[in-house]
Amino acid sequence: MGSRRRRGQHHGRWVVPSVAPAAAAFTAAGLLLVVVAFHCFLSPPLGGGGGVRRPNPPFLLNKPAELRRNLVGTVDFTVPSGGSRLGEELWASKTAHHFVGCSDATKDFADAKAVTESNRYLMIATSGGLNQQRTGIIDAVVAARILNATLVIPKLDQASFWKDASDFEEIFDADSFISSLANDVKIIRQVPDRNGKTPSPYKMRVPRKCTPKCYENRVLPALLKKHVVQLTKFDYRVSNRLETDLQKLRCRVNYHALKFTDPILEMGRLLVQRMKAKSGRFIALHLRFEPDMLAFSGCYFGGGEIERSELGAIRKRWNTLHESNPDRERRHGKCPLTPEEVGFMLRALGFGKDVHLYVASGDVYGGEETLAPLKALFPNFHSKETLSSKEELAPFLPFLSRMAALDYVVCDSSDVFVTNNNGNMARMLAGRRRYFGHKRTIRPNSKKLSSLFLNRTSMSWDTFASKVQMYQKGFMGEPNEIKPGKGEFHEHPMDCICARTKRRTGHTKPYLSNRAGEAAGNHTSDAEFDWSDLDYGENTPLGGDSSNETDPDYARIAGPDIPELEDILSD
Repeated sequence: MGSRRRRGQHHGRWVVPSVAPAAAAFTAAGLLLVVVAFHCFLSPPLGGGGGVRRPNPPFLLNKPAELRRNLVGTVDFTVPSGGSRLGEELWASKTAHHFVGCSDATKDFADAKAVTESNRYLMIATSGGLNQQRTGIIDAVVAARILNATLVIPKLDQASFWKDASDFEEIFDADSFISSLANDVKIIRQVPDRNGKTPSPYKMRVPRKCTPKCYENRVLPALLKKHVVQLTKFDYRVSNRLETDLQKLRCRVNYHALKFTDPILEMGRLLVQRMKAKSGRFIALHLRFEPDMLAFSGCYFGGGEIERSELGAIRKRWNTLHESNPDRERRHGKCPLTPEEVGFMLRALGFGKDVHLYVASGDVYGGEETLAPLKALFPNFHSKETLSSKEELAPFLPFLSRMAALDYVVCDSSDVFVTNNNGNMARMLAGRRRYFGHKRTIRPNSKKLSSLFLNRTSMSWDTFASKVQMYQKGFMGEPNEIKPGKGEFHEHPMDCICARTKRRTGHTKPYLSNRAGEAAGNHTSDAEFDWSDLDYGENTPLGGDSSNETDPDYARIAGPDIPELEDILSD
């Protein structure tokens, strides 16, 4: 079996033992023999007899040199059990109350009845997991508005990796969706029959980041000719950059119209109540340390040939991915933190051992052994499974999207939300929390933290914590962290956030003002945003899509798409 770093408990502090300098040389010599013995023990036996024992999770294994450094180093790396002196400032931004969500339509945004053309019906087939589909639903409303079409309630993805048979009305409140947006877009449940028959839609696909002009050139001619058009694999098919009124429409859909069904909300709120009853306030962590995520990232966590074999086999499912380069990915901040590293980051920021932690996650690579260091740092460790009975979860268990919706509700209601990747759920919740009061949202600065974690045993805890706090500035969910014109809109809905003025209570003004030479409302730019961060692999070039293949003008698609397995990673 692989060896973990030895840890001892001392006066409420988690200690990696050190050895007195006077005995260090003698101890080091002895430990070299121990390391050799460990190496022989870990080596597979010669010959083919017997089964191979699985080692501890790879990220808990230590290379011999690192093991020696941990045990004979002169620095005492000690994690205090108490929290930071920052107090309330750690849990909430001091400037959050200066901003408020503002998504009402302007006076120039015409009522749906005035602009909707008869005999234009837009159907949408979403793609991916719950939150990837959520982005598609939001943009479906925008696309219908651009085309002056009636929107048919979107069809959810039931065939991809998630294999969730839920339809729209089993996850979202369809009545609220239709009525809340009545002034913006006409929405119906199904296309009206023609001569007693349901019309068959003309299917096509648009490129990702399709602009309003793109929709007018590609989709409108088909809509005028066929009257009923279905856009397939509809994820990120509308430009990040839109005029202000369309951005505000996105916010009205996302933050007001698109609500979960009562059973999901009731169960989610029950989980929140149980978390609040335990401690009053809590952290929610979207861990994302599943095997598929790790394989797709192309990162290496120190688990030797077993890890390379297991994750490499999964990675081969995406036959267009480049050969993995773990060192490069880690330098670029593309590697998710291990559960232990997430725990170290939070403790270094000042959250104490007594803080209650809700973890939203799938099957973690390495299982309970992987989670053990995080649980040691935060013993008050919870999930929807530990907070509820089997009977309470039974209606949701067969449906991955509904289970994900429960995590969404709890994470949205948490006092602090921590992400471990930049996937759809992380971005959607980050934007929502900004809109509703800039609730604390922490995203690891992986690019800076990765090298710090590798060298953490060469410094004291105070030095380590100071560096973490320095590196995390700009990644703590503060109102002014992002520059105007930067960022993906769902994560940074700047057109929908206003600054409160001092003239009178409730009066607001736009958070961002137009800059000289900038088109009205275009605060976010596709060109400036790093679209490779949307999802692991979303930037992988795979060639063109296809539609009905009956009309080359509409069948030709320029934007890259990702194999179905990308949907595993999207949420």
